[in-house]
Amino acid sequence: MPFYEMLDRNGAIRDCYAEVQSWVEQTGIAGLNRRLAEAEAIFRRIGITFAVYGEGGDPERLIPFDLLPRIFTALEWRSLDRGIKQRARALNAFLHDVYHRGEIVKAGVIPGDLVYKNSAYKPEMIGFSPPGKVYSHIVGIDIVRTGPDSFQVLEDNCRTPSGVSYMLENREIMARMFPELFGQGLVAPVDDYPDQLLQSLEEVAPPACSGDPVVVVLTPGSLNSAYYEHSFLADLMGVELVEPADLFVDEGRVWMKTTSGPKAVDVIYRRIDDDYLDPLAFRPDSLLGVPGIFNVYRNGGVTLCSAPGVGIADDKAIYVYVPAMIRFYLGEQPILENIPTWQCAKPDECAYVLEHLHELVAKEVHGSGGYGMLIGPQATKDEVAEYAERIKANPFEFIAQPTLELSTVPTLGETVVVERHADFRPYCLVGKQMRLVPGGLTRVALTEGSLVVNSSQGGGVKDTWILQD
Repeated sequence: MPFYEMLDRNGAIRDCYAEVQSWVEQTGIAGLNRRLAEAEAIFRRIGITFAVYGEGGDPERLIPFDLLPRIFTALEWRSLDRGIKQRARALNAFLHDVYHRGEIVKAGVIPGDLVYKNSAYKPEMIGFSPPGKVYSHIVGIDIVRTGPDSFQVLEDNCRTPSGVSYMLENREIMARMFPELFGQGLVAPVDDYPDQLLQSLEEVAPPACSGDPVVVVLTPGSLNSAYYEHSFLADLMGVELVEPADLFVDEGRVWMKTTSGPKAVDVIYRRIDDDYLDPLAFRPDSLLGVPGIFNVYRNGGVTLCSAPGVGIADDKAIYVYVPAMIRFYLGEQPILENIPTWQCAKPDECAYVLEHLHELVAKEVHGSGGYGMLIGPQATKDEVAEYAERIKANPFEFIAQPTLELSTVPTLGETVVVERHADFRPYCLVGKQMRLVPGGLTRVALTEGSLVVNSSQGGGVKDTWILQD
């Protein structure tokens, strides 16, 4: 049986959930569901939706919100905090290395082909060091819990990990609807995340910056699935939200068009993929890019956050080697371990995967959002057979992992509190120093028995509480 985070080994309510249990009993399930309807109405009113592409009709939908919080103790958080920051340091060290001397490849720790022939690797970045040698400025680490004291990393997100707007809005809704739960000051706050994000971005201003750095958030536009988050973060940081048409390059700088004339931009928190960023450097057919922006970046006229080419660090084939990166670059033992992973690129491991595919979770190495994966125990024989053929055709594109007994968290049902599987994404900010607000995004699989928590696949979100000492 999976570990149910609300109960201890003896089936008693864990101390950290005592206040929540009392609140559930006092309010009643019907009362909580009325509050949930109110919360969802607020989410709808303020426009917190995401888009599901490829669907007919209106693609905008709410991510389901669950009213019962997920709770970590202060002791649990201290261990997670150290492990997350350790991983973010190693990933940034890896990125600097593979775009310079490639020592980890020369040492035989990671196969060169896995790095240099990977589509996420950008040769245009070779030899360039961004300010502070920071490549990934917001590192989202997806973590699963498999026991009372067991946390493992499911995957790394070094490009533009999304969902932080839900972390902040979930907390605001909970604090507005249930002020009595926060009145005692037991839950660590997360509302200073925008200030910490802005400070981290300002710390990596380029050499050309003089005075206070001018920071902007660059969005592809209102049709992007995460546009709400782009505008939300820009508003909370007090910076401009710009689209590519609002920017232009001149005299070695990037300029923003304003009603009072051009204004130099120092730091761009970009939410546009590498390939579309600059048609002169990457895809020439991109209509989203800013021509010449990459050359300005290389010459120290602007900082792009995160750096082009960081996708190599969160490729699922590279994920396997992150514990080795920690040992290689930091000389430390990993605090957070990976989930055991088979690489289909290795013939013996591929053979094992094909033989046991019905028992495993298989994923595309470049996949995201829950797409392109197979959960063997929940798949039909035909689905397993079809996926096996895909692996045989291109084994380098796949990995596989065991079907873990992910922990479950208390979730509001129609008549009772139910258990549902969940994962956790904290957001580590990297500037001159590392910052990690005590919280993150808990994603929950709302279907009984399901292990897929992604919002695009029907998952929901809930507030995450870190208890203070």
